[in-house]
Amino acid sequence: MLRSMYAGISGMKGFQTKLDVIGNNIANVNTSGFKKGRVTFQDMMSQTTSGAQGPTAGRGGVNPAQVGLGSQLGSIDNIHSQGFRQTTTRALDLALEGDGMFVLEGNGTTYYTRAGNFYLDTNGDIVNSDGLYLQDVNNEKINIPDDAKSFSIESDGTVTYTNEDGDTETAGQIGLASFANPAGLEKAGSNLFLNTENAGFNGIVTPETDGTASIVSGALEMSNVDLSEEFTEMITAQRGFQANTRIITTSDEILQELVNLKR
Repeated sequence: MLRSMYAGISGMKGFQTKLDVIGNNIANVNTSGFKKGRVTFQDMMSQTTSGAQGPTAGRGGVNPAQVGLGSQLGSIDNIHSQGFRQTTTRALDLALEGDGMFVLEGNGTTYYTRAGNFYLDTNGDIVNSDGLYLQDVNNEKINIPDDAKSFSIESDGTVTYTNEDGDTETAGQIGLASFANPAGLEKAGSNLFLNTENAGFNGIVTPETDGTASIVSGALEMSNVDLSEEFTEMITAQRGFQANTRIITTSDEILQELVNLKR
């Protein structure tokens, strides 16, 4: 069988994966805290028909002759660049300006997220849309009492409220998780990430310290997906897929000619 046919199949598989990732990016263009994916490729091992030879007294050197066997998936990266900020004027909508992630706790599992749409449950605890508790710098829940007249969240994560006597009290300070390699986090769905051995978790720190982000109340960080870039990549992937199908078609025609030689 022709090696070009297998090379075309590998190319089709790769571009199909690329289209899958692009489709997921476009589907989440308006998802708060979403981080887009990117696909990279690698060439497969090449088949050597003749090796390299060094120069001799009577003849110069010869380069190796190799035939490539196609492409393969190199990586699917999570790009953790800053998403654009959307103003909502809602006090519990929090956007991060800089590095770091919110820490959430639920059912004994710790999650991390950039999506800052939070709410108050019936007990006055700050939770996300799935009921996971937002953690402070001490890995504790943040509670705002029922009798609080108002509350506010500062850029350093300090949550304060006005009690029924009109005095200002502190409910806690939001903690941010710091990672040396946020691209190493594992997506868990629902705008959540899980820690992995390659993420480089540096602990929970106070906002605006150790290079972590500041918190903007009344805004949300939206997806970092650029539609114009995604559409361009989609066209490139589509044309690449079509080109690889042509390789298979052409290889098949050549094989058909070989079969017809007997007739």
